[in-house]
Amino acid sequence: MKNKTKIYKIYSLIIKITIIVLAFWFIYHRLFVKDNLDEALLSFENLPGQPFFIRTVLLIGLLMVLNWSLESFKWRYLIRKIEKISFIKAFVAVLSGITVSVFTPNRIGEYAGRVFVLEKANRWEAVLITMLGSMSQLLITVLAGLISFVFFADKYIDLPEDPGYFFYVLVLIIIILVVILILLFFNVSFLTGFIGKLPGKLKKIRRYGRVFSFYSVNELLILLLFSFSRYLVFVTQFFLLLGFFGVKMPYNQAFLLISLIYLVMAAIPTIALTELGIRGSVAIYFIGMYFEKHNYPVGANDVSIIAAASTLWLVNLAVPALLGAIFIFKLKFFRKS
Repeated sequence: MKNKTKIYKIYSLIIKITIIVLAFWFIYHRLFVKDNLDEALLSFENLPGQPFFIRTVLLIGLLMVLNWSLESFKWRYLIRKIEKISFIKAFVAVLSGITVSVFTPNRIGEYAGRVFVLEKANRWEAVLITMLGSMSQLLITVLAGLISFVFFADKYIDLPEDPGYFFYVLVLIIIILVVILILLFFNVSFLTGFIGKLPGKLKKIRRYGRVFSFYSVNELLILLLFSFSRYLVFVTQFFLLLGFFGVKMPYNQAFLLISLIYLVMAAIPTIALTELGIRGSVAIYFIGMYFEKHNYPVGANDVSIIAAASTLWLVNLAVPALLGAIFIFKLKFFRKS
């Protein structure tokens, strides 16, 4: 038994070191190798002398802490059904999850990074519960994006002089989609029955599907409120960073365009290694349309938009991933029983 325990400790140490090395390597590769960010970095040169510099940096930092604090409260609220944990433990779990997710496709490693802080709860159930939290965040992103697209189409897309019923059909389709998505989410317990019918080798996970029936409509509504609060933080961060780098626009227009950026990003399968470049390109496309509409020269703000998108990636993913590396050694990959 002692030899087995010793072997598990060695395996655990190897896994933890591997996670940290991969996370640091991916962040380094993203920032200094994969893309040439020299032009974007030039945007920082004159900022420290500006009167708003310290105030904006502090505000962005506070919003980063608020963002991940809200996610920690949300995960703690969800996971309490199978294990009660403190806010600090939930915060450690969230940061650890970011560290693991930084080098995995579509950040699926975030689930594994979180559940290994739990002492007694079934980890498969914890993974499914964490997925429910991600579903709520995705739902808010999709709903905000679809609703924003209606206003975007009306303002930015050149429709025919006599569009007929095109615009109204578009609005109707989006309303139907929104209603369907909301109904599916508030009836998420149907997944319990669906998982319960899985055949063959998948039978082993049938019993874990019960977690989707743990939550009432009121609890799911609270979950959506947590997710919407985080979404407002995302949008506000991006808006502040755009202004920080000299890209000025009204908040309502920024909300509209940023919502579309997040919608497109949610629809594109990525890994953190490619996410920054894609985010920058999508941001240039949508935000550039605002300035084209106001007769700005094409490409005049491209560098500043990339700088804002890069900084947002750094603040919301790279920095928390580096901080989360501190807590990787607290993860328990093997239990005594």
